Amino acid sequence: MELTASSYNSVENQTKKGNIGLAAWGDTLKPGVKAIAVSRDLIKMGFEHNTRVKIKGLDGYYKVMDKMNRRWKKKIDIYMGTDVQKARNWGKKKVTVYVEGLEKQEKKD
Repeated sequence: MELTASSYNSVENQTKKGNIGLAAWGDTLKPGVKAIAVSRDLIKMGFEHNTRVKIKGLDGYYKVMDKMNRRWKKKIDIYMGTDVQKARNWGKKKVTVYVEGLEKQEKKD
């Protein structure tokens, strides 16, 4: 699935004040964790809490650990720890994302 991807950090102006690592499902995000936040419309499309996803062009798998504000659609945010410059350098781009297990299910149907 092609989605818009931006990035975010564990810094107070981007997250919950007083608890910068707290994600929407109650997980604690720490630098080094491969996590993404998803727009809420994607949850119904298989991007559920703790689902593993592969982002084309990036190494390894990322886990769905956070939700974005309801105003966003077909969008993910890639967690980049506390490295604000890395997140700025990423910017915003279109990416292809594969949900683990979803392709196999779609082929069966």
